[in-house]
Amino acid sequence: MHPILFEFGSFTIYTYGFCIAVGAVSGVIYMAWQGKKQFGLTFDQSNTLFLLLVTGGVVGGKFFLIFEDPSRYLSNPQKLLTGSGFVFYGSLMTCIPIMFWFFKRHKIPLWPMLDIMAIVTCILHGVGRIGCFMAGCCYGKPTDSIFGIVFTSPVCLAEPLNTPLHPTQLYESTWIFFILIILLWLKKRKQFDGQLFLLYIMSYAAGRGVLEIFRGDLDRGFVIRDFLSISQFISLLLIGGALYFYVSRRNAKLLSTNRPDVWKTNRSDKK
Repeated sequence: MHPILFEFGSFTIYTYGFCIAVGAVSGVIYMAWQGKKQFGLTFDQSNTLFLLLVTGGVVGGKFFLIFEDPSRYLSNPQKLLTGSGFVFYGSLMTCIPIMFWFFKRHKIPLWPMLDIMAIVTCILHGVGRIGCFMAGCCYGKPTDSIFGIVFTSPVCLAEPLNTPLHPTQLYESTWIFFILIILLWLKKRKQFDGQLFLLYIMSYAAGRGVLEIFRGDLDRGFVIRDFLSISQFISLLLIGGALYFYVSRRNAKLLSTNRPDVWKTNRSDKK
């Protein structure tokens, strides 16, 4: 599409980087606003958390590239630093323990804050995938359907050029923004703290698992060649883990809600 947004002489602004920046700024503004409103999060805490997550996201996203093609990156580690992109799941799985540690250290309620971070992640990731589309990375398979998009710029990463491809980047961005709308709707209706975060994990992982069927960049890595990609395998693990915590926390909430009635009933029986 349009991998280069602007050029000023030798200075180039790439659309992918610009979209990531817009998503990150929008996300951190929401995080700081809601964090301060609900838990008294200070500016310094918001800034520190943002820097930690950016650092962790970059390191994790780059590290997981190794699993896509171990021989390529282990023999030439410098390729990790030369525009090879990121693996979102690598960033996510690095940032989650960072958030756990940060919230515990600063005595910020873990699960309620994770609900906020689910919305932040949707904002950043949804806008970022638009950048992917502009850059041509994470492209889809050739298609004759009405959804096919033709990439023509020699600078973009999509292959092959001048051939209709599934715009998997836009599929994913649309799914993420749909999840975002649902989370915002559920925000004041949630049944227990952590519900938004766990629903986000399960919903995104399920959508990502299906989306992988249409992906055309086969160098992203497979657990079972042409059957189960690394991302699909991680999606299954995340769905299973999130579902376990979802059921556990929901049942715990129901139990705590019903306990007073049970106690009163038992006390009445004794009388």
